[in-house]
Amino acid sequence: MSGDEDVVIRPPRVLTDVDSMTSERANRWWWDHDAQNYHDEHGEFLGTYASDGDFVWCPERLREADVGLLGEIAERDVLEIGCGSAPCSRWLAAHGARVVGIDLSRRMLGIGLAAMDADTRRVPLVQANAENLPFADASFDIACSAFGAVPFVADSAQVMAEVARVLRPGGRWVFAVNHPMRWMFLDDPGPDGLTVRIPYFDRTPYTEVDDAGTITYVEHHRTIGDRVREIRSAGLILDDIVEPEWPEGFTQEWGQWSPFRGQYFPGTAIFCCSKPT
Repeated sequence: MSGDEDVVIRPPRVLTDVDSMTSERANRWWWDHDAQNYHDEHGEFLGTYASDGDFVWCPERLREADVGLLGEIAERDVLEIGCGSAPCSRWLAAHGARVVGIDLSRRMLGIGLAAMDADTRRVPLVQANAENLPFADASFDIACSAFGAVPFVADSAQVMAEVARVLRPGGRWVFAVNHPMRWMFLDDPGPDGLTVRIPYFDRTPYTEVDDAGTITYVEHHRTIGDRVREIRSAGLILDDIVEPEWPEGFTQEWGQWSPFRGQYFPGTAIFCCSKPT
């Protein structure tokens, strides 16, 4: 779940293509440099500093403890992709799973390692790219990603293929991303965020650059149909798409996510998939 101390309003974008290498370099830089600010703002919500972490799927505060999207986790081998500081991995381990977390950012992983000092179990964390998972075929029963790597890679179809490769037959793959329809609107939690500004079918990546013109942040857009085709092309089955409603009485904003916008349309899409037996 990306987010800064200030609301980022996406400006009109110049058509450009951002390849995998550029995306990896930019987002590694971004999350290394923003890691502490990110956790100062969102660490408590995510459970980063809580003993044994927490598993929060999205800013709508949907918790794995309540919805069980991953199914039975005890004694299962689980891979978290884009784990950040790993509160989800740590929560899974505390509930009996054998977990490995991967992330592109060394600094995010470092925050997670430090947070584990208060945990009952430690989780191995690996710095790796989701487009090339450093694991053998059929290594895991479950893979998951809560706003992790999927929006930040140029070739998300390759991520789906890699997940299918490392899953065992019958395994589950569940990942949460910004709801694709949100791409049409400014990242504004108020009334200005209800006006369509960008075509839904415009797959131009959102980028930020430094004073020298170097790309320092990249986020990629895919439509719902794109996601379905990526999943199916990888040989996976799409079991469900969960669109969390804004919880009644919940007032905490997170960037563009707010109770105001949440009453009109979803902010998150959670894709629940499985590998055929």
